[in-house]
Amino acid sequence: MGEILIQDFKIQDFKLKNLSSVNRVHKLFKQKKSEILSVFFTAGYPTLDSTTKIAKSLEDAGVDMIEIGIPFSDPIADGPVIQQSNKRALENGMNLNLLLKQVHEIRKSTNIPIILMGYLNPVLQYGVGKFIKDLSEAGVDGLILPDLPIDEYKENFKNQVETNNLTCSFLIAPTTSEGRMKEIDQLSSGFIYAVSSTSTTGVQKSFNHVQEEYFNKVKSLNLNNPFMVGFGVSNKETFKVATRYGAGAIIGSAFIGLLSKSGNLEVDIKRFIKSIKGIE
Repeated sequence: MGEILIQDFKIQDFKLKNLSSVNRVHKLFKQKKSEILSVFFTAGYPTLDSTTKIAKSLEDAGVDMIEIGIPFSDPIADGPVIQQSNKRALENGMNLNLLLKQVHEIRKSTNIPIILMGYLNPVLQYGVGKFIKDLSEAGVDGLILPDLPIDEYKENFKNQVETNNLTCSFLIAPTTSEGRMKEIDQLSSGFIYAVSSTSTTGVQKSFNHVQEEYFNKVKSLNLNNPFMVGFGVSNKETFKVATRYGAGAIIGSAFIGLLSKSGNLEVDIKRFIKSIKGIE
């Protein structure tokens, strides 16, 4: 595992409490049962100050939820597109301290649910208790750490996550047993992240029959949490298939690919989201 720079986060400089409010992720899934669109992007990419503009543009374009990636030097679950965005973001100077300040800025003008997604190593460097508290006070609604072991979550995260009014979503895959899915369902809050394949993140033009059988199996379990489909969702077709089974879908690599080529973020983001939703 690599390292990222962690600086002292002066939480007293701003406090935006989540503790007394209804969690935005819970509110979203209560109000909207289908075709929820969540978009993932890496903080600090393509430029260090892009994060706030991208988040605001996504909300304005009609996205339901955003997942902001914490840049890390060894993103093993991600494909080349997201790996490259992590590398560039770190080169730009992004770190967890700055990301939390940017979330605070985003919260001044948006009410969209915000999930932070990353790897365990930077969280341990930052300090678990401080990390969770600072997330909540900056205006974050939830957390996804794909490499967080369940036992570690139970012992060191769960009580603090719940106390600070955050959600924590775990991943399931086609190889996950039914028993394991049910165990993850008991621990997850907000939603379950159903990855479409056992490979790394990336763009697919369509889902195959085996993947659709897997989505249908998850749907048939009638889990307590709604599930979102991720990995491979990239266009209107894959979004529609994913949302036929799950509550929604998560787009990452395809969106980051757009950011890498964009000459006008606001215009290009709006056009991209309209194409995913099939809006002319």
